Amino acid sequence: MDFEDLKGKTVAITGGAGVIAHGLGHGLAEVGMDIVILDIDAEKAETFASELQEQHGIKSAGIGCDVLDPDSIKQARDSIVKTLGSLDFLINGAGGNSPDASTELEQLEKDTEDFSGSFFDLPLDAFRKTLNLNLLGTVLPSQILGQLLAKQGSGAIMNISSMNAYRPLTKIPAYSAGKCAVSNFTEWLAVHLAQTGVRVNAIAPGFFLTEQLKFLAFDEKGELTDRYRRVLQLTPMNRFGDQKELIGPTLFLLSELSAFITGVIIPVDGGFNAYSGV
Repeated sequence: MDFEDLKGKTVAITGGAGVIAHGLGHGLAEVGMDIVILDIDAEKAETFASELQEQHGIKSAGIGCDVLDPDSIKQARDSIVKTLGSLDFLINGAGGNSPDASTELEQLEKDTEDFSGSFFDLPLDAFRKTLNLNLLGTVLPSQILGQLLAKQGSGAIMNISSMNAYRPLTKIPAYSAGKCAVSNFTEWLAVHLAQTGVRVNAIAPGFFLTEQLKFLAFDEKGELTDRYRRVLQLTPMNRFGDQKELIGPTLFLLSELSAFITGVIIPVDGGFNAYSGV
């Protein structure tokens, strides 16, 4: 499948200079899509956009954009229209977790009098920041950039949820809550836009061996930590995902192959969600 229907179409990716979006950008450019990289770091966005243009011969633009600032998104929207003329697809890739919004403890022991490192010790500002980045960082670009798609009566929005939306992991309550909200919002917006010609879906990645995960999953000796040894035990394919394995589901959800699919969240997780542990 060459995804000819996507060739020459324009897709904007928020959080576009991030690790997951980096792989998606190359995958979409390979089928001839024009790429707009939106990132809070304008310099990184411009650098990656230039890389895509040079390597794949497509049109690409890097634009600084804060997904939590409506005015910033509106300026990005105007730049997209001025530079590339239109927008056909939106991928909401901005998101992430913060160490400050994470607990040190997986579980609180019975009868403890020390709540340090537990849920009760989480700073509200950190929790709110992570929740907003994942939920509002998806809602606001969908509202402002998605209007371009609704006006032209075609296109698709793809959100990036997480396995945390299905099975909340210990230690990261704000991120889990945010991604669960992203999945619910995906379904809601899909219904709201169903008659406009705009489809809304999401992928829910499992554990992918990004640079950040390498830091978390392996100790200084290069061996898996106990936590991520358990992750692999609960992943039937018994391995981490490769970033390239997100490209296929993304192309499918943007292309005409999924023309009658809206409001779905596709796990890309090596079977993690399907496995009960026994």
